[in-house]
Amino acid sequence: MKVTQTAIAEVLVLEPKVFGDSRGFFLESFNARAFRDATGVDAVFVQDNHSRSAKGVLRGLHYQIRQPQGKLVRVVNGRVFDVAVDLRRRSSTFGKWVGVELSADNHRQLWVPPGFAHGFVVLSDSADFLYKTTDYYAPEYERCLAWNDPAVGVGWPLEGEPQLSGKDAQGKALAEAETFD
Repeated sequence: MKVTQTAIAEVLVLEPKVFGDSRGFFLESFNARAFRDATGVDAVFVQDNHSRSAKGVLRGLHYQIRQPQGKLVRVVNGRVFDVAVDLRRRSSTFGKWVGVELSADNHRQLWVPPGFAHGFVVLSDSADFLYKTTDYYAPEYERCLAWNDPAVGVGWPLEGEPQLSGKDAQGKALAEAETFD
């Protein structure tokens, strides 16, 4: 597995070894020992999630203020632009973001540590998005950072206005959002 640091050192792009031929391909999507050895992160994942979204759907930027979740995310059908925003006030990268394209073709995964907001926009006709989390979903602690907060300035590759859930449309600006110590 190849691991690349992003502009925010703790957010990592993982590229598994893909073995392919005329019949198709094989890859190991997760191995706890290999993940720990390659990243230095000793995460225990407790929940797997799968979402399917249409082109132009933007989900996020989500986080849990208590029971924060680390997420290992990937796309198994389609393409997305995936984003992590640092919400740790004591971090030198507080309020900064990184984004990477994840697709069924590039097989990349993104490690988003606890303390970050996370979201993505679908670039293909549809996308199946899978992610592992280090803590359980806790709706009472879920928060949403505004996807379009100019103070964060995410460079979303959008064609027009994104499709948002009602909850995501109510996301808070960084200046008003609950953040981490």
